[in-house]
Amino acid sequence: MSALLRAVSWGCRRSAVAGLQLRETRSLLRSWLIKRGRSTVATEAVQTQVPGVVSVPNAASNRIVGRWLVGCSGLVFGAVLLGGVTRLTESGLSMVDWHLVKEMKPPQTEAEWEAEFQKYQKYPEFKILNHDMTLTEFKAIFYMEWGHRMWGRLVGLAYILPTVYFWRKGYFTRSMKGSVLGLCAFVSFQGLLGWYMVKSGLEEKPESYDVPRVSQYRLAAHLGSALVLYCASLWMGLSLLLPTNKVPVTRQLNLLRRFALGTGGLVFLTALSGAFVAGLDAGLVYNSFPKMGECWVPDDLLAFSPALKNFFENPTTVQFDHRILGITTVAAITGLYMFSRRMMLPRRVKIALGCLLAMAYTQVGLGISTLLFYVPTPLAASHQSGSLALLTLAIWILAELRKVAK
Repeated sequence: MSALLRAVSWGCRRSAVAGLQLRETRSLLRSWLIKRGRSTVATEAVQTQVPGVVSVPNAASNRIVGRWLVGCSGLVFGAVLLGGVTRLTESGLSMVDWHLVKEMKPPQTEAEWEAEFQKYQKYPEFKILNHDMTLTEFKAIFYMEWGHRMWGRLVGLAYILPTVYFWRKGYFTRSMKGSVLGLCAFVSFQGLLGWYMVKSGLEEKPESYDVPRVSQYRLAAHLGSALVLYCASLWMGLSLLLPTNKVPVTRQLNLLRRFALGTGGLVFLTALSGAFVAGLDAGLVYNSFPKMGECWVPDDLLAFSPALKNFFENPTTVQFDHRILGITTVAAITGLYMFSRRMMLPRRVKIALGCLLAMAYTQVGLGISTLLFYVPTPLAASHQSGSLALLTLAIWILAELRKVAK
């Protein structure tokens, strides 16, 4: 009997020691994970050890997701640039049908090209503007629009397919899931909005004697949604990738954040106003700087009635507004840079602010050159890409200012 009691006692002591060792091992493992930058979700998963969970969000998975989002924003950058060139070369109305899968294969034979060309000949752009166009010339504008549409499909796949993969791998937190689903829905909406824009240029307008073009309102909506998608993807990606800046949160830093946010908003608004300039060909109205013709303020600035209509439909007013917004944006960026020089900031923030200032003045030079040379495609495309570069730098600064020690 005493032997049995000793055996039971020895077993209990051994179980207690094993339990203590297990608790110590888990404690050490949790400490190691925290040091390696693992998230709270990962630490809790170590405690619970739920079967069937392949992976959880951690520092490594956050880097992967962050790089994916930044890569997607790069694809959106390319889509915006390609769309601008498509508009500048007046290629956007060459494809008169929209099919998600069927149009992925361009015409192959001469008969197919002839059939596609005959479709185009039924619409206003050919009848009014390109009635003497040859099949070879049609192929050039067709391939430009086809390339833009295929790039858009590539962007959609780049968002949707990795989202499914990362979701199944457990790389997203609960808050990230909602944001990523929003991005996927938005990129799908962007494709539909693009076709809605093209349709406006294919409609017959017997009462109008103007050159056939897409609605400037729909063009601005299409560009604006692309810019929102770009900014959201880049912001989310940088938020996951950038390390925390070890600077104290002061009143001056909060003021700098607000200043940077307002400046970023001006950059966005100026870029969006460029859609109205492109949609109305307003860059060809006055090709001088700083004056518009012989005047600082043109006589036909408010020629339309009601007055509000001028800001969206009068090419003179649209160009004037774009100039004013551009000058205001450059002044704001200069003020932001000067204000930041009085503060102790991390090296990356200083580099980003310096790049933003340099890009702002480069963009002004590109804009003036585009005007003076009557909007040549290479300069105009460079000017549009410059606006995206400014927006990129503004987002970078905002992300850096957000990632500070509490």
